[in-house]
Amino acid sequence: RKIMMDLSHPNNGLFSLLISGKRFRSLKAKTERMRRMTAECSKQQEKLFQRTISVVDTPGLFDTTMSEDAVKREISKCINMSAPGPHAILLVIRVGPFSAEERDAVKKVEEIFGEGAWRYTMILFTHGDKVEEDFDEFIKEESGPELQEVLMKAGNRYHVFNNLRANDRRQVLNLLEKVDKMVADNGGESYSNYTYLQVEEMLKQRESELREFYEKKLTEEEDKVKSEYEKKLKEAREEKQQLEKRLRCELEEVRRYYRALENGVRQVVEQMTRDDCFDEILTKFHETLKLN
Repeated sequence: RKIMMDLSHPNNGLFSLLISGKRFRSLKAKTERMRRMTAECSKQQEKLFQRTISVVDTPGLFDTTMSEDAVKREISKCINMSAPGPHAILLVIRVGPFSAEERDAVKKVEEIFGEGAWRYTMILFTHGDKVEEDFDEFIKEESGPELQEVLMKAGNRYHVFNNLRANDRRQVLNLLEKVDKMVADNGGESYSNYTYLQVEEMLKQRESELREFYEKKLTEEEDKVKSEYEKKLKEAREEKQQLEKRLRCELEEVRRYYRALENGVRQVVEQMTRDDCFDEILTKFHETLKLN
């Protein structure tokens, strides 16, 4: 599991696109829907180089188009999606001057995860193609004191992506090997703190409640379908066999539907915050919960 903190404002989600080998659309043609999507926390799982990796993509922490409450909600979802804790936190920074907004974003990372998270953090520089000289020398000579401080906190762990060579999968492998070493140095354990422990407990409780709710709804739907068909079967003569077959088909689909909902309870509760009214979500579950 990996949390990516994208500090390169116009390129939110860039890492997920590169690591998945998916096409990256021109930012100039970005629609309102795309802007909304990049501002939302999301999770996807990929199998890369014989590793199964879950990537949690976060919104821009310094996105001025989002309200503070909206950013807090998305960060809360990010923590939910990465519970019980990430093995690696990737701070994504575009090569160039380290701005005041980026410094503020780094402070937010410390506020959210705590100073202990730096042991699990690696800096991922994008647009390394813009640096013509040796990147190690560039970092030593060109980066300012603020970026140097961030690198020091992250144990001088960093990786560089060349955006013009997304087809060069070796740069992804090199990143994963660096992450593997960092994880090994941390004893193979994922990062956790009191917040994560609380979140994991909340998620398990809500998962259990949601499963119980679906089981109850399943029983209600089954009883309703059976009751309707019992009446029809009493009145039927020649169509009795067809009705019995239709009854079995309906019951099978009702069970499949609710089992599918039960299988997705983790994804549903990850989208909630502690302040969301769980009872209201349950009473309107047909409106608020959707099958993918």
